[in-house]
Amino acid sequence: MPSSCKDIRSALAQCLQESDCVMVQRHQANDCIRPPLSEELPTRCRQLLKALSECKRGMVDMRKRFRGNAPISVSKDLEGGQTAPPRQLYAGSPAFAVAKETDGNEAQMDPEKTRGL
Repeated sequence: MPSSCKDIRSALAQCLQESDCVMVQRHQANDCIRPPLSEELPTRCRQLLKALSECKRGMVDMRKRFRGNAPISVSKDLEGGQTAPPRQLYAGSPAFAVAKETDGNEAQMDPEKTRGL
């Protein structure tokens, strides 16, 4: 498994070992990540479980093979739903300029400059 998923996997294992499912109820960690016990896990463990599944999915997703998996700090699940602005796939300027908003009170076009259009 690539190093990008090893960190998440070890963090998930540590979180599961400290959870009530393993410590108090004495279930195996493997049982705790499957329903119906998975609903009782702390939010952090559920987020790490989802991050691990996304990391594993990214390893076989052909679209992400070129870009690679996003670092775990960029994950919106672990940062409370905050998302970064969308980034471009390739470097360079955007293909289309962002149109500015108008309020409808702009001056009309000059017929001399538009040649009668």
